[in-house]
Amino acid sequence: MSKQVEFFFDVGSPTTYLAYTQLPEIAARTGAEIVWKPMLLGGVFKATGNQTPAAIPAKAVHMNADLTRFAARYGVPLTFNPHFPINTLQLMRGAVAEQQEGRLLPYLKLVFDAMWVHPRNLNDPAELARLLKEGGHDSEAFAARLQAEVVKEGLKKNTEEAIQRGAFGAPTFFVGEDMFFGQDRLDFVEEALKAE
Repeated sequence: MSKQVEFFFDVGSPTTYLAYTQLPEIAARTGAEIVWKPMLLGGVFKATGNQTPAAIPAKAVHMNADLTRFAARYGVPLTFNPHFPINTLQLMRGAVAEQQEGRLLPYLKLVFDAMWVHPRNLNDPAELARLLKEGGHDSEAFAARLQAEVVKEGLKKNTEEAIQRGAFGAPTFFVGEDMFFGQDRLDFVEEALKAE
């Protein structure tokens, strides 16, 4: 498949969750391949001087209302996580590790559900271990894999690539050299893919 959309994402972002629910359908309609790029949103924020909209109360209220509207439009569940913000370093290393093993999509389903559908406190190592066990993982072996240099470097490389290419938040998409930021730009992503 020659058409591709690169999807730079972090599971700690509710807008990324919404994009995740819609992107496979867009890829199917346009005959495109999704290139999944797990990155660390905190690293992107630090490098670009950006911050979560939740840090600005007036913006957070507006954004939360919009997220609820988009979830309704898409027909997908969305429950705001009362434990937000969640440090996603281990979760995103997990995404890289699972991608390297060819198991990224089941992992994302498990984690996105625990973040934005049936919210759980994934800051709590015991709760994360329970979630992983429910998903068929040995939590101790999983935790050990996250310390592998190939996993750490994979996440660092994706994050640095996103920053170098102009990303300042998540989700960020690339179709060729064209960058699109935010799940509310998915119509532009689809138009770009159709034009490829």
